[in-house]
Amino acid sequence: MTYTCKVCGVTSDAAEFYRGVNTLCKECHKEKVRENRAAKADYYREYDAKRYQDDPKVKARHKRYQKTDAGKESLFRSRAKWINKKPEARAAHVILGNAVRDGRISKPSNCSKCGKYEISRKIHAHHEDYAFPLTVIWLCAQCHSDTHKDD
Repeated sequence: MTYTCKVCGVTSDAAEFYRGVNTLCKECHKEKVRENRAAKADYYREYDAKRYQDDPKVKARHKRYQKTDAGKESLFRSRAKWINKKPEARAAHVILGNAVRDGRISKPSNCSKCGKYEISRKIHAHHEDYAFPLTVIWLCAQCHSDTHKDD
């Protein structure tokens, strides 16, 4: 079976056309997709980022990578870079961690924003100002992430 592209006019067999798209040859179809993505670049950038973040296959791949020697080394380099970039934040984290360990500050089990109970005790301490390392807002992981996205 042969098809004719409505854009470039080339007539060819079905192998040169995508299945289900028999009005454009593969090259014209690819060009149309490129033009559409370029015209709506902001939309697709946001769409791709969200799709990537929510993809369970990507999350599973990241978890597997983090368990490898290369993944552990990458995480170590990333943390070292962050500590060098934000020494005041690291100092505040250490001071707060010591205060929690010594019992001077108690870590709640509920998020102060949404009230969600974290059974795993993964409540995060959010510093509004690192100059006051013991003044924190206790948030669940999702609220903490949302707070930083709003900044």
